[in-house]
This record gives sequence, structure tokens and C-alpha cells, in this order.
Amino acid sequence: MARKKVTLAWIANDATRRATLKKRRRGLLKKVSELSVLCDVPACVVVYGPDEAQPEVWPNDAQAREVLVQYKSMPESEQCKKRVDQSGYLNQQLFKIQEQVRKQQRENWELEMNIKLHEAIAGKCNLMDVGVEDAAVLARLIEEKMKTVKEKMAAVAATAAAATGEGKGEMLMDYDFGGRSRCQPPAPAAVPPLRRVLGSIWELGVRGWIRDFIQFSLIIMEDFSGYI
Repeated sequence: MARKKVTLAWIANDATRRATLKKRRRGLLKKVSELSVLCDVPACVVVYGPDEAQPEVWPNDAQAREVLVQYKSMPESEQCKKRVDQSGYLNQQLFKIQEQVRKQQRENWELEMNIKLHEAIAGKCNLMDVGVEDAAVLARLIEEKMKTVKEKMAAVAATAAAATGEGKGEMLMDYDFGGRSRCQPPAPAAVPPLRRVLGSIWELGVRGWIRDFIQFSLIIMEDFSGYI
């Protein structure tokens, strides 16, 4: 049976809090002892209880004092390395969570751009309201799809060459801006209205290299849409 996740918050009940301190302290001492034996590292634990006159020390006062003296004799830079108190630990966890949130937001945004690109290719929307940053993402998505098209074409050509034994299955990819491919693959049953997407991006007035790249890519995607 899975253990219930403990909420890290101050325990209001006095009896429960004292019992938890006793239990957790015993577990802490056991873990430090195991760490010291398994990894052969000097370690000590000093725990001050709220209602205790003397702290509990592991392994004993003399050995704990030796470890602390050794620690204090180190340069300040070495002492501070990876030293974490409760506030520092919470800040580290907060930073990790913020990074995860930013990463997820980025993934969601790229997914949204991917959906918008597919809708534009299908003629379901225009890109008049797309900003420069979004247009750059769309250009990158098109580049990735172009790479997929080329890989699939190469696989089809290799399969055809292996089947015929003539080694002539390779198809040439040679394009000019505003031009057409030198070799035309079989036309699909229905070609999406990609020119509509091109017109929307052109009217947007984004940077020239983005327009040129998207124009060039859409021409190729239209020619080889049957391979996507």
C-alpha cells in the first residue's frame, strides 16, 4: 500500500508534533549513519529539540566536534558550496517549478502554432494576426515538416530502387523561389489552398527572410503534400 504524501507544514497539535520530531529524528540519524558507513565520509548530526535542555548529537560529542572543526577550517568558499538551509532549499524548489512552468508554456505555445499552421494549410484560417515571433515559429515548423518530407521521399526512392533493382529510385530536389520542382510526384486527390496561407503571411509584412522561406517551403509542401 502506497504511503500517504505528507504535507510540509507546521503541525499545530503539540502531542503530534513531539511524536513526529522523535520519529523523524530517529530516521535522520539512521540515514546519516548509513551514509557515513557506505560512503566512508565524516558526518555528524546536532538536533535541538524545542523543549530539550541539551541537543541530541550523533555519533557522539567528541566525533561531532572533530567534524565541525574540520568543516570550520575549510575556506569560506568551500564551506558555502552546496550549503542549503530551509529557505535556500525552498528557493531551489521554487526555481525548478518555475522552470517547469516556463517549459510547459513554451510547449503549449509551439503546439498552438502547429495547430494554426495545419488549419492555415487546410484553408480554415488566415495568418493576418500572426506576429513576427509567431511567424518565425511557423517558419521553423515548416522547416521541420520539410525535413520529414525529404526523409520520406528518400525512403520511398530507396524502396523503389530495391524493388526494381535499377537503382533509379532517387528523386531530385531542385527548387527556385517562385519556381516548381523538376520532378513532379503523383498529384494527390486534393491539394490544400496553400497559396491563401502564403498571401496572408506576405501581407503581414514580417521580415523578408521569413516571407521568402515560408513562400519557398509552401511551394515544396504543395508539390509533395502527398508524401506528408
